[in-house]
Amino acid sequence: MLSLQQLSDRLEIQDLVYYYAHLIDTKNFDALRETVFTEDAHIDYSVFGGSVGDLESTIAYLKQAVTNELFPDTQHLNANVQVQLDGDTASGRVMCFNPMDMALPDGKRHTFFLGLWYVDDYRRTEQGWRISRRVEEKSWVFNTPEFMSFEDG
Repeated sequence: MLSLQQLSDRLEIQDLVYYYAHLIDTKNFDALRETVFTEDAHIDYSVFGGSVGDLESTIAYLKQAVTNELFPDTQHLNANVQVQLDGDTASGRVMCFNPMDMALPDGKRHTFFLGLWYVDDYRRTEQGWRISRRVEEKSWVFNTPEFMSFEDG
């Protein structure tokens, strides 16, 4: 049986991963610094051609790569949040279904879908639970533009 603290911790972590998705979809990348990640976080988006590194380089990458001009609409639907608690640390695996609406140079738009897992480490801080490590794992892709290289990789 879970204690009240364990229930609270699980719900706080679940809210954290949902809030991350909200910030990404609203392109409020600077808020990741204050509310989602630890200062020393390591983030690996390389499975889909993204950055690998610390929090500041990740925020810089997101500001450059996930612009309103290129991706006017995105949605990160998180589900199957699995959390293993260990005191003030935890690990987790979160399913993400990610439709992406891409603006093309000819003015048309192209919608594609990514299926992925976030493999996370969490840490309790004075401000609450934060992600200290996040690695994306590819599950599947659908309808990606031909010029995107992660279709088979």
